[in-house]
Amino acid sequence: MSIRNIALCAVALSLVGGAAFAGALDEPANMAPFFTDSSMKTMKPKGEFKAAWDSMAKEKQMAMKKECQDAAMSKPYAEFCANLQALGGAN
Repeated sequence: MSIRNIALCAVALSLVGGAAFAGALDEPANMAPFFTDSSMKTMKPKGEFKAAWDSMAKEKQMAMKKECQDAAMSKPYAEFCANLQALGGAN
């Protein structure tokens, strides 16, 4: 194998691997319904948060619950995960 082929394989694997690490909490489309602003800095009140959660597909809910249970994944989303736990959604 030439050096060029090895380098191309390494680049391809890093691109594919990077996409695999993105989770449900990293998807703006998944998180936007829970925020009042487009910069996603201010969470919606509990009633609106619950309504957004209830309207979400079960597959997305399960993925988000799983990530909130992982301490490393949930750290950047602590406020969201705390609200989810308050709903009983991360049990």
